[in-house]
Amino acid sequence: MTPSEIEIIFRDEAGRALATLIRLVGDFDLAEDALQDAFAVALERWPACEIPDNPRAWLVNVAKHKAIDRARRAAVFRGKQQALLHELELNAQARDEPPAVLDDDMLRLIFTCCHPAFAAEVQVALTLRTVCGLSTAQVARAFLVSEEAMAQRLVRAKQKIRLAGIPYEVPEREALASRLDGVLAVIYLVFTEGYVATSGANLMRPDLAVEAIRLGRLLDRLMPDRAGIKGLLALMLLHDARRAGRQTPAGDIVLLEEQDRSLWDRAQIEDGLMLVEDALRLPGRPQPYAVQAAIAALHARATSFGETDWPQIAGLYEVLLRISPSPVIELNHAAAVSMVDGPARALDLVDAIAARGRLDGYELIPAVRADLLRRLGRKEEAREAYRAATEAAQLEPLRRLYARRVREMG
Repeated sequence: MTPSEIEIIFRDEAGRALATLIRLVGDFDLAEDALQDAFAVALERWPACEIPDNPRAWLVNVAKHKAIDRARRAAVFRGKQQALLHELELNAQARDEPPAVLDDDMLRLIFTCCHPAFAAEVQVALTLRTVCGLSTAQVARAFLVSEEAMAQRLVRAKQKIRLAGIPYEVPEREALASRLDGVLAVIYLVFTEGYVATSGANLMRPDLAVEAIRLGRLLDRLMPDRAGIKGLLALMLLHDARRAGRQTPAGDIVLLEEQDRSLWDRAQIEDGLMLVEDALRLPGRPQPYAVQAAIAALHARATSFGETDWPQIAGLYEVLLRISPSPVIELNHAAAVSMVDGPARALDLVDAIAARGRLDGYELIPAVRADLLRRLGRKEEAREAYRAATEAAQLEPLRRLYARRVREMG
């Protein structure tokens, strides 16, 4: 096995392995360092032998012992060896963790990241860094701040978890509701990073999308009959069902209007459609994830791009803007309006969104403008907008898509 193949395994397993390690050793930084040590051992050993049947359990076990070694060295330096080692070894018992135990650790980590002691921005940043495995630089780009500033925020958050003794656990039932909005947001964030990666060479990270869906199902069992949970699970299933049609074998993006719908996962779509209906039937005000899932359901039901019910989609975006307004939702609404009222009307909406400045630096603003300008036949302006989108994009398949559009316009 080559180092690049080992890196793929590590990337796919790192999130859940890290979640387990944080539970075992009780320290974010120690767990991250120990997991990197385990990866270094894997790079050394795995090319010369067979990959373990359960790579995640192997990584956890090796990292656990590396964490004990690190703690031992630190304890000796501080003169507190026995007390610290005793506490750590009680948590990190020398045994491989079976998959049944590992299954809940990611949810524990997400509930920890979503503790009410943290602002929503910090909850999201911690999730991107620890659950999605993004680098500090990538997280900083997502928040449009410097890497140094983001590093300081993450350090302070981890210190707060350690010093305040914030428990690494799924809280008691009566405390679940107060964290639910944050937990749903970060699970969707994990899915979004899997559906369209923040940066890099690959469009998708299916491991993260599958993990987010698993967490959504687990949360649905933990808190049944919640429209927000069912809506989010439906939304993820319906989007992920299109995975096989979203890129070429070479890794280039296939846009929705060009996708072969026979490649879509019909069983997963049916599962998502039933969940949408369940979410919309539950009492109470419409939940944003349920409305978004209803939009995804209309795409899933359409037999072709041309048969899509765009007026209803635009109407649902208007509902979404009333119950959960955001500039990103406005941008999606404008894209739907372009299919109903034409690109000129949509361009006015997009320019108004851009003028308010809340999406400065957001690459989809120039990308959407470029598409509308192209459809209006304003080629030079479209080329300029595509160049701006290319400059802003951190994901290589998107950069290739924008370059292809420029070439197609001659």
